[in-house]
Amino acid sequence: MTPETTYLKNNNVYLCGKVFRAPEYSHALYGEGFYEFVLEVPRLSRQCDYIPITVSERLMQGADLSEGAQVALNGQFRSYNKMENAKSKLMLTVFVRDFTPPVEGQNPNTVELSGYICKDPIYRTTPFNREICDLLLAVNRAYNKSDYIPCIAWGRNARFVRDIEVGQKISVFGRIQSREYTKKLSETESEVRVAYELSVGRIVCGEVDAEED
Repeated sequence: MTPETTYLKNNNVYLCGKVFRAPEYSHALYGEGFYEFVLEVPRLSRQCDYIPITVSERLMQGADLSEGAQVALNGQFRSYNKMENAKSKLMLTVFVRDFTPPVEGQNPNTVELSGYICKDPIYRTTPFNREICDLLLAVNRAYNKSDYIPCIAWGRNARFVRDIEVGQKISVFGRIQSREYTKKLSETESEVRVAYELSVGRIVCGEVDAEED
């Protein structure tokens, strides 16, 4: 197996949904232009996640990415740092590898990641006594780079990973979710922001395999 194949196996995303915001030019790298758009992906609850997508201009040839168009894609969940107000902010996006015909009956939002715990897990319970554990997973990429993906585990999975050590390798399976939260900027000002994370449905750690309650 080549190193490139290994990195592709570390990070796999399949999404199928509707273009919520049409592509806009983002940046160029080594003469190749990249665009960003937002994909609206339905949940079983009939709510939707609004997921940022990055795509090379070379993959846009012949693809209908107009607002409202139905799109299915394979890609990777990636992170990068962006400077905002003199502070570095972790940004998340799905980087398109290829567009694919939608598959009837397939889950429209599936993610498989394999990486290393790079921060102590944060375990807590909600006011309704639901258990939650926040994880930060470092997923290796080619050219000695890594993507840092925030993950959230629930119920039995939260209990399973709350004491896991930094440096432990795990595999997680789930979906990308978007959620709004209010950021307090000062005593009188606040701002509604959107966070993105992997909502974990299943975790494999060594020989132990756990699923959400």
